[in-house]
Amino acid sequence: MEKVTTNLGLSKSASWGSVAAILIQKWYRFTMARLEMRRRYSLSIFQSIEYADEQDQLILVSSQAKLELWWKTANQNGLVSQIFTSPSAPQVVDEGLCLKEFEKKIDVPDSYYGPRLSFPLTAEDANALLHAFRNEQLLHARYVLQLLSETRRVLKEMPNITHLSTSYSKEITVCGDLHGNLDDLLLIFYKNGLPSEQNRYVFNGDFVDRGKNSMEILIILFAFLLIYPNDLHLNRGNHEDYIMNLRYGFTKEVSKKYKDHWKQILCLLRDVFSWLPLATIIDSKVLILHGGISDTTDLDFLNALERNKVRDRTDVGIILFSLKNSAYIHERKKETQDLHILDILWSDPRSQNGCTPNKCRGGGCYFGPDVTAKLFARYNLKMLIRSHEFKPEGYEISHDGKVITIFSASNYYEEGSNRGAYIKLNPELTPRFVQYQVSKFTRRKNLVGTIESAALKSLREKIYAHRSELTSAFAQYDTNGTGRISVNDWAEAMESVLQLELPWRMLRPQLVQMNPDGEVDFMSCFYDLKMGQPTKEAQPALAETLCRYRKDLEIIFNIIDKDHSGLISFEEFSQTWRLFTSHLGIEVEDDSIDKLVLSIDYNKDGHIDFNEFLEAFHVVHRLEKKANS
Repeated sequence: MEKVTTNLGLSKSASWGSVAAILIQKWYRFTMARLEMRRRYSLSIFQSIEYADEQDQLILVSSQAKLELWWKTANQNGLVSQIFTSPSAPQVVDEGLCLKEFEKKIDVPDSYYGPRLSFPLTAEDANALLHAFRNEQLLHARYVLQLLSETRRVLKEMPNITHLSTSYSKEITVCGDLHGNLDDLLLIFYKNGLPSEQNRYVFNGDFVDRGKNSMEILIILFAFLLIYPNDLHLNRGNHEDYIMNLRYGFTKEVSKKYKDHWKQILCLLRDVFSWLPLATIIDSKVLILHGGISDTTDLDFLNALERNKVRDRTDVGIILFSLKNSAYIHERKKETQDLHILDILWSDPRSQNGCTPNKCRGGGCYFGPDVTAKLFARYNLKMLIRSHEFKPEGYEISHDGKVITIFSASNYYEEGSNRGAYIKLNPELTPRFVQYQVSKFTRRKNLVGTIESAALKSLREKIYAHRSELTSAFAQYDTNGTGRISVNDWAEAMESVLQLELPWRMLRPQLVQMNPDGEVDFMSCFYDLKMGQPTKEAQPALAETLCRYRKDLEIIFNIIDKDHSGLISFEEFSQTWRLFTSHLGIEVEDDSIDKLVLSIDYNKDGHIDFNEFLEAFHVVHRLEKKANS
């Protein structure tokens, strides 16, 4: 048989094999590029909704005049002390309580098989805690309160800004947000070793909220702090805050795990959080703080202020006041400790020069390379390490290498959504990044599909919660009342209402239907959604309002519910609802909510299961297949 060759001296079979290989490579690259595109827009959705959610929390007190009126009205009914202060537990806050008194007041039964701590703690105690938490055991409330009391005592002796030197150890490890992800902390310790005199750590805030093991993370970090107070260091984050904890899960976690002593624990934790140091400086060259800086950041001022005096007020009053008066805030002449702490806990870097209000988060500022350079020149700094922002790879370098963002919570939005990372600094202060990911999955395609589905689900809920506004916006473009508008008009309407800065044209196939003429059937973005367990008493406008503000209402209801039974009286509910709607300027007739609440009081005992009530106003997805196609 004659062998056919090409001009290159290759057989036709070999040539065709090469072509096939090239085509396969092109197909593979195209497929991976599409997966990466889907992953990126899914993460953009998550982050945009996260920041919008932070703004929603701040709406509660967004106007100083309304806040004062609300405060005055609510105080007449005795609600303010419940809504804006932590649970009262004066016997715990009392500085005079010692370890022995906790032993007298709280009994540990023989049936308890978890760690039994004795103070001062040792490395063996820390190992016992790690072993217990790996096996999903709880530390008894007596030991928790003792640990927190001792932690407060140690933190009170620490300065606002901690100074460290690499001369005492080969390297210092810096970790970012953990957000209740215990597996990430355990993996860091597995890869990098436990804290010790030879293995020093700085944890840069946001230890709690979102994840399910915030309490265990705090216990582990506080234990190592007591054992190695010169070698493990903690900075405060914006989530080490009572009001933030109410919305993002930590309060609920503590109340479920410690049913008898949760109020005492939270009250003491609130004090502990207020004593956490604000920043760390390594070798006088590397500044480590949680959020960022502003054009008025003064490290000398930060080091001198009374940090424990600034608690959750940064979220309730100061942040929102700064929103309303942002032009004044960034031209201010008078320095206040509240605003300084607000800036370092909430700010984010941007590539553009200048310092502008952080409108995405609703607090802090965006600071540019010029702001960084100015601070570095003033204090002779070399590097700023901050956290506070989700990063897909666990870290990001900006401002010409001067600013590093480190984020240590892997799988933050969804399983497979991101890596976590930590930094190791050697005596030359050269950063080395270590990435990791706690994951049950291995196939990238499955991961991206899971992330995308979850992101689109969250986005659809956001869309449904703004149905009335979106419908009005669409109608402005639909002058002939056809129910159809162009893709560009649809995208502009979506952004004008939701303000999420998302690629709406790219997302269009996942959210809305198109007719053969290339126009968008704009009402189709609501077709796949409905309200959970609707009742005939819920008017459409009322249902949408409840859907949109259910998280804010849940915060207030959880505080009013003193015994954590999940029940509040009809009078308390109506009172809270009227204050809430009055403050936010929501026009809903009192009769509507009264009828709705009465209809839900099934046993007519005058109390409402508000968890069940709020669950009735969450968005149900009728067609989940669309997100996975």
